[in-house]
Amino acid sequence: MVQAFTDSSEVAHFVAGAPLRGSSTRTQAVYNPATGEQARQVRLATREDVDAAVASAVQAFPKWADTPPIRRARIMLKFLELMNQHKDELAAIITAEHGKVFSDAQGEVMRGIDIVEFACGIPQLLKGDYTDQVSTGIDNWTMRQPLGVVAGITPFNFPCMVPCWMFPVAIAAGNCFILKPSERDPSASLFMARLLQQAGLPDGVFNVVQGDKLAVDTLLEHPDVRAISFVGSTPIANYIYETGARHGKRVQALGGAKNHMVVLPDADIDQAVDALVGAGYGSAGERCMAISVAVLVGDAADRIVPKLAERARQLVVKNGMNPDAEMGPVITRQALERIEGYIALGVEEGAELVVDGRNFKVSGHEGGFFTGGTLFDKVTPQMRIYKEEIFGPVLACVRVPDFAAAIELVNAHEFGNGVACFTRDGNVAREFSRRVQVGMVGINVPIPVPMAWHGFGGWKKSLFGDMHAYGEEGVRFYTKQKSIMQRWPESIGKGAEFAMPTAK
Repeated sequence: MVQAFTDSSEVAHFVAGAPLRGSSTRTQAVYNPATGEQARQVRLATREDVDAAVASAVQAFPKWADTPPIRRARIMLKFLELMNQHKDELAAIITAEHGKVFSDAQGEVMRGIDIVEFACGIPQLLKGDYTDQVSTGIDNWTMRQPLGVVAGITPFNFPCMVPCWMFPVAIAAGNCFILKPSERDPSASLFMARLLQQAGLPDGVFNVVQGDKLAVDTLLEHPDVRAISFVGSTPIANYIYETGARHGKRVQALGGAKNHMVVLPDADIDQAVDALVGAGYGSAGERCMAISVAVLVGDAADRIVPKLAERARQLVVKNGMNPDAEMGPVITRQALERIEGYIALGVEEGAELVVDGRNFKVSGHEGGFFTGGTLFDKVTPQMRIYKEEIFGPVLACVRVPDFAAAIELVNAHEFGNGVACFTRDGNVAREFSRRVQVGMVGINVPIPVPMAWHGFGGWKKSLFGDMHAYGEEGVRFYTKQKSIMQRWPESIGKGAEFAMPTAK
């Protein structure tokens, strides 16, 4: 049995195959969001701690990069087996520190497992191209090689799935990886580090550094870190992208979102309501793919809003470990105060507050960070509750007269992460898919998170960088292409050649 780590009073780093307390005296509290009580504390890394992790990865890289891809894949396969064996234990760790309901945590772990399974195909994914006789006596081929030491900086809302967007592909491709997870729910990262070690991953190939901005900046500035992957808010994504690029690193930085769901009058209204409730209030809205804006076209609004209000009032909000819980607490008291501050702002801005989730209390968990589902109607694009990412269980309904107005509304927003359209009209669905300026689109699918082999990423201010996460895009991000042209002495003509080589 792997130790769950949540029974420990302190969460440390994982460097060179062993726990590391490090040199820092700085710590931060880790809470159980359902009770509001401190569960443990996490060590916050110093620059020396980060340097130690990077040095460990640098030392491990040459041998790991030379390991045949099929052998790296076999370690991934063993890790896949262990993840499946311990998925419920890992999900319980997530619920204990994040607060999301256990079934949602299980789903998160399974989506992470999907990426691990994809990474097991790395021998095929690393295959290059070959051209025989590209010119007389010359052959040309390409290969993909690992970058070296790469790092991932991940958010609190998916402490298993988002790291799995990064490290399985990076490691399988021959890189060494440093994970800087969120300091709010850090234990899942150590649990996966132990599973990787049990799977046979050599020490130093995967390291975990706990910390805050100091750890992030050290990774961004470190000359031995070749690439940075990030998921978080747009201001921080922009900072990560600019700082990393300035230090010569390859960067993919996924930012914020304000995901819309357009409901046409011909849609199945009950199905649309189910989708809005699940996508808007699931995981207490703490998802980068959560639906936070319902774009209600024509008379769909009058049919949908009353049903949404009824469902929002009936949400079962409890400790996430209760089997009947539909929504758990938010991550911290600061998050709770921010979310409820936005609700007050919406009222000030003139939106119609249909359901007010503020001041929600759960019996026996009065100190927990709970808020109920909130529903606004008649929200306008000028309001901050429409423009800004709230990252909580707040659903804003915007009424538009027709399909063209819905498309214009979605495309005018600065974020372009995810969007959905509910309709029975195939032509409308096709036009929506082609014309909407958003990276991930769902047709009668409220949360269109691509599967492991397709890749994840938004447009506009939801993504800084050129490549999406995981899938073949992830393989390209974590590798560099090399082109080789070759000929042998017997095919070389006599005399110097002063012209550019051509196919002849």
